[in-house]
Amino acid sequence: MIESRLPRVGTTIFTTMSALAVQHDAVNLGQGFPDFDCDPALVQAVDDAMRAGQNQYPPMAGWPALRHAIAHKVEALYGHAYDPDTEITVTAGATQALLTAILALVHPGDEVIVIEPAYDSYAPAITMAGATPVYVSMNEPAGGRGHTISWERVRAAITPRTRMLMVNSPHNPTGMTMGPDDLRQLEALADAHGLFVLSDEVYEHMVFDGLRHESVCRYPALASRSVVISSFGKTFHVTGWKVGYAAAPRALMDEFRKVHQFNVFTVNTPMQAGIAAYLANPAPYLDLAAFYQAKRDFFAAGLDRTGFERLPVAGSYFQTVRYGRIRPGMSEIDFCRWLTTEIRVAAIPVSALYDPPNDTGLIRFCFAKKESTLSTALERLATI
Repeated sequence: MIESRLPRVGTTIFTTMSALAVQHDAVNLGQGFPDFDCDPALVQAVDDAMRAGQNQYPPMAGWPALRHAIAHKVEALYGHAYDPDTEITVTAGATQALLTAILALVHPGDEVIVIEPAYDSYAPAITMAGATPVYVSMNEPAGGRGHTISWERVRAAITPRTRMLMVNSPHNPTGMTMGPDDLRQLEALADAHGLFVLSDEVYEHMVFDGLRHESVCRYPALASRSVVISSFGKTFHVTGWKVGYAAAPRALMDEFRKVHQFNVFTVNTPMQAGIAAYLANPAPYLDLAAFYQAKRDFFAAGLDRTGFERLPVAGSYFQTVRYGRIRPGMSEIDFCRWLTTEIRVAAIPVSALYDPPNDTGLIRFCFAKKESTLSTALERLATI
């Protein structure tokens, strides 16, 4: 008899809906990955690295040129200087970085505050560390505003066992972005209670309408107790490469690397070398907000010709919508199954990103797709 480390974990909603989309030849706006190619110059940079013989193990912490490029990018954007030798580690994607940070800093019996709806890897990682996730729900959208964080509820959830607080901005699935006031409240709570902060910032370059990304590393007191996670897969449209990074003060990074070296040890060399060379030109990530804002606006205009009610999206590449005018009273999961099988457009029920599932009548579309893909999806949605 196997005693599972994750007895409550089954097949993820993303796998389930993607399989259903394939079965019914549906446009898959569920799983969050682009259906278009990356910049050929990035592929060429990786090819050049391979042909130059950069195919053996890199240093455990990551290709030095890439760590230096990351440090330069972060300082240029957010004004915080990380030491590339001791405070930045290249990871096998952001999910590995999140797990590693939790295993490094959270102990059995601790509590970790998770703001939900939340990306589905957070809670299993906390459980594997022997800790307990403590869920705090966002404020529901109201009065033309999207989701917001209830710092009052966060404060009430803190106990003597709380060790870490996890935040995600721009937020998956709601598209919320934290503003300066959010960061100040987070900073005050973390300082008052001696908490570590794990900041998932994989959509950092997808912030719209002239807003700026409020990274925790903009705030020195927060940066001193935080691990910041980002993803080249998300930024450069290469999710299958699974390359990300973590940045943290040396004391935290020393612990992070202890786990990292026995987790994946290191990350494939030619991708790291290629990304390092590609980062010499900042335009691809500096132009990303405009690129995705155009997709958001195109998709939004099409949704406004359907029965869906879209919610504000300040960042990320996700659009949440209400469907109550189309199928009143239907659960989110049933609506998504119906939408996939009958209308042939796949989406994700937001309820699946709560624990336990919390049905609020919202589903999530991903607009990181070619315009032709979005057009086909919108044509089908308009038939409802």
